[in-house]
Amino acid sequence: MFKHLLVPTDGSALSEVAVQMAVTLAAENDASVTGLHVMPEFHVLAYGTEMLADTEERFVQVNRERAEAFLVAVTKAASQAGVICETVATTRAHPYEAIISTAIERNCDLIVMASHGRSGVRGLLIGSETQKVLTHSAIPVLVVRQSTHTGVVGETGARKQSTTSKSSSPHGFIIGRIPLAVTPALST
Repeated sequence: MFKHLLVPTDGSALSEVAVQMAVTLAAENDASVTGLHVMPEFHVLAYGTEMLADTEERFVQVNRERAEAFLVAVTKAASQAGVICETVATTRAHPYEAIISTAIERNCDLIVMASHGRSGVRGLLIGSETQKVLTHSAIPVLVVRQSTHTGVVGETGARKQSTTSKSSSPHGFIIGRIPLAVTPALST
């Protein structure tokens, strides 16, 4: 079925669940995984260029360290499942563009990613990278969403059961685009 999965990660607990889902799916289908972290571009308003040198350098260093930590988690999960894994860290102003272009460049046939479920004004203002990937990608996308039940995500990312209701695992949905082939009608 799927032979090469791209799994973007931002280090969040839900993103870790998406990584586990991608690795499990890859193991079941004898597929490989590429982990991706998109680092933000450096933007700052300052009075002079001398104010930017140390700040930008530190910004880049911190983001590289974070990317490495997030991608080591992907590599570890894949290794434990016996799945071949590569990782990519890139910088882009719009993460969805990096996700789609990496999937194309690496010949991935499925993107597995988390959706934090922002809605309302917050979703409108911040936007959803997942929604943008769904809108612009021709590659199928498996979206891992936060459960609407009352489970609580702990510091380690593991789901802890609430005292008021049962915890449930995140829900995943495969949303894909399949180009329709137009076949000319046979005339008899």
